[in-house]
Amino acid sequence: MLRIFGHYYSTSAIVLAVCETTVVAFALFAAASYIVPSQDGNMARYLTAALVPALVNAVLMYSMGLYDPQHVTNFRRALPPLIASLCIGAALLGRSLVFGQTGGSEALLLYGAWAAFVIASIVFARMVVMPFTRSQFPARRVLVVGAGRLAAEVEQMIAQQAHPRTRIVGYVALNNETLEIPEARIKANDKSLVEIAREAGAKEIVVALDDRRGAPLKPLLDARMEGITITSYPSFCERETRRINPILLDPSWLIYADGFHVGSRTTQVLKRALDIVASLALLVLTLPTLLLAALAIRLDSKGPVLYRQERVGLRGAAFRIFKFRTMRVDAEVLSGPQWASIGDPRVTRIGGFLRRMRIDELPQILNVLRGEMSFVGPRPERPFFVTELAAQIPLYSERHRVRPGITGWAQINYPYGASIEDARMKLAYDLYYIKNFSCLFDLLIILSTAKAVFFNKGGR
Repeated sequence: MLRIFGHYYSTSAIVLAVCETTVVAFALFAAASYIVPSQDGNMARYLTAALVPALVNAVLMYSMGLYDPQHVTNFRRALPPLIASLCIGAALLGRSLVFGQTGGSEALLLYGAWAAFVIASIVFARMVVMPFTRSQFPARRVLVVGAGRLAAEVEQMIAQQAHPRTRIVGYVALNNETLEIPEARIKANDKSLVEIAREAGAKEIVVALDDRRGAPLKPLLDARMEGITITSYPSFCERETRRINPILLDPSWLIYADGFHVGSRTTQVLKRALDIVASLALLVLTLPTLLLAALAIRLDSKGPVLYRQERVGLRGAAFRIFKFRTMRVDAEVLSGPQWASIGDPRVTRIGGFLRRMRIDELPQILNVLRGEMSFVGPRPERPFFVTELAAQIPLYSERHRVRPGITGWAQINYPYGASIEDARMKLAYDLYYIKNFSCLFDLLIILSTAKAVFFNKGGR
């Protein structure tokens, strides 16, 4: 994996995206020069006709999840989001200067060439490039120090990955540990840790001890001085799962870890500028949807169109969030505050659709423009639930270090939360976002939100 601005990216996915974009750009350059002959020899038009659609295609493919592991290796599974990205791309490019300079037949030919070369490049790249990247970027060989509960979680963590980029070559058990790893996978400790790692071909040692006070400091120091990477369990979990486990987290790790730049003045200015631009763009794009949703709510049930509810924001300050009303006006008169459930009877007919498509969240653009929320950040919770969750989940209040958001890292990686355990898992993603924040990370989350909406993930 590559780490850029704190966030981890798949090396294979980056190589694949670059190759696909290059093939599409080159093919479209050739197609444009053939379909639209230039009499003045100006190459700028051909370059524009090649680069703009290629870049638009790359952005749309990322937003549709086509660089996720399940879509990279399965072309049949990738076909629906690919068709969606092509349709959206055609609509966007139809109003661009690229095709606006061509006639009807020329534009149609460019459309066809663009779609054909996109599909051809994907087939080529995923049949040729992916096997090449796997051979050039083999799985990272890791030796685990520990054979107890945490070590077993490391094993499970790798086993759950569809295409793991890490290979565990063995475990080194300490004398006082309760073994959770099969003895066949435990290395004999009659040699030094450096010798064990070298014989196993390990380039990294992960320290996953249930009792960190028993860590073999001298052997680990020797291994580090020999050029072997030493990684703690929290850091390994962060890299492999792209979340931070708040249950097993040592607060001292957070204190000394890198990241947490969201509080700097420069970062705040850039993030606020991104919030305003993204919110205004979304408002313009969704204005017809907003009007239709308001009309549908008015016709569907009695009550106001907009729903205002108190939420907890930056540094624990309360504010009122705007949402389209999706429940009956008397939804909590008798029951009091409670999480939404699957098939919740309180949800109106039109409300269920608005929730599934995330349309009910769109009025929060007003909260972003007012500075109460950010476009990207942890979802704001109600004070009643915040009090309950903070009492049961360590570090839960740390998510209020940043402004809450319309979308976020937890929202695109985990479904709707309706329990203490769900809140704990979402906190793991929220802490990762706060620790590794960057404007690039925000942009990628905004693009990935389209994937969550397209595949109907997270709504309830």
